[in-house]
Amino acid sequence: MKKKSILTTVVAVLAAVILNWAGLLPTPQSGPQPAPAGGQDVTVRSQPAGESIAYSALPGEAREVIRLIHQGGPFPYQKDGTTFGNRERLLPLRDHGYYREYTVRTPGESTRGARRIVAGGAKRSPDVLYYTADHYRSFKRVQGGP
Repeated sequence: MKKKSILTTVVAVLAAVILNWAGLLPTPQSGPQPAPAGGQDVTVRSQPAGESIAYSALPGEAREVIRLIHQGGPFPYQKDGTTFGNRERLLPLRDHGYYREYTVRTPGESTRGARRIVAGGAKRSPDVLYYTADHYRSFKRVQGGP
């Protein structure tokens, strides 16, 4: 009887490890979370704590996009302002529609390029802004603003 109990425990632990590795188990940060209160710090899960970029250190094109976000547009690309699904799960998990993406023009690039601003919260006064220079492989939280 003891061998059966040990075997059951080993199988359960192994199953939990596999499900967790596959991303199928809930985590403390999974599921919809309330939007942060104004100015509250939100940690990007995949980045080291404190990974951010000062607004003044952003490329000029990214600062222009943020200015347009606060102004309400107009935006140069049709996809600007559409829902960012966070499929990569690199940003804190929120309800669908919380994040929106905006193209940051790359000089010399004939396509939309890889640079984006992802805004979370209200359309014209987002709670949080993230910058990615590598098409969603990594994000830096934008500190400060216009």
